[in-house]
Amino acid sequence: MKVTDLHRIADGRLQLTRFGLGCGALAGLYKPTPEPDARATLQAAWDAGLRYFDTAPFYGHTRSEHRVGAFLREQPRDAFVVSTKVGRLLRPDASVRPMDNGWADPLPFRPHWDYSFDGVMRSFEDSLQRLGLERIDILFVHDIGRFTHGEAHAPHWHALTQGGGFRALEGLRRDGRIQAYGLGVNEAEVVHDSMQETRLDCTLLAGRYTLLEQRSLALLDECARHGNAIVIGGPFNSGLLAGNGKFDYADAPADMIARAEALRGACAGFGVPLQAAALQFPLAHAACASCVAGVRSPEQLAQNVGWFEQAIPRELWHALRARGLLAAEAPCPGDGP
Repeated sequence: MKVTDLHRIADGRLQLTRFGLGCGALAGLYKPTPEPDARATLQAAWDAGLRYFDTAPFYGHTRSEHRVGAFLREQPRDAFVVSTKVGRLLRPDASVRPMDNGWADPLPFRPHWDYSFDGVMRSFEDSLQRLGLERIDILFVHDIGRFTHGEAHAPHWHALTQGGGFRALEGLRRDGRIQAYGLGVNEAEVVHDSMQETRLDCTLLAGRYTLLEQRSLALLDECARHGNAIVIGGPFNSGLLAGNGKFDYADAPADMIARAEALRGACAGFGVPLQAAALQFPLAHAACASCVAGVRSPEQLAQNVGWFEQAIPRELWHALRARGLLAAEAPCPGDGP
């Protein structure tokens, strides 16, 4: 598989490269990413053939959209696909400080949740201006879900379903102002719930279908049946599969560390880096269209591309199943004749 391979989504309206660039790290997640480094990373991704870029207003409190837009405006508009997100409005706030929400040097805007019709439309228009583009290809509803919002989930869900959030997205798609919409979340249950409310074209699901965790397999089967293409985010589970000890944006629990080490050892037995297996595994599922990973340097980008395209013997996948490290029913790249 090559990063430049294409997968059609949204009834054929869009083609995603099988590997895309997640643009959160370029906005200074946990540590600063200087502007020249972000620019060089975007250029490296383009030169490697990546043509799918995912960003969000929340990333760097608008910094990511500014950086991504400045680069993409120099490219032929029909040569790439860009997704961004709705659900938060960014309002000027001089009290914003370094490390607010995990951003090392956020711009002076503070996020405010708003999943309503007016909130979605305002967020869409604001993103168009920050990106400096005449259209956005995909809009994801960002971070909706019970785990994220706790007791506040009910009013946010009401705003999205009864307050017109989904209706706004449906209108934007109908009018051709976007080509596709879905969710951008870390929670699987809310994807199922949303599919009962509206027709999702695609969903960016972060960390819930990976080499480490396949509990959302039934959901992916449902998505494949209903044309809800999955973009895999967080293929390293916040970095645990890349060796940083984090899982779901916090220190990894002992059981997950042990599972990651077992996976690492099994991969090493076949001469395969754990990261290569992590990037390639999810795309074996029929629902999965693309995998996006965040990097902050051309060197990291080149390393990820190498892992993504590395040949992996099918025997590795069989061994992982045999050792109980993969769900028995999960599709693997080594399946088939």
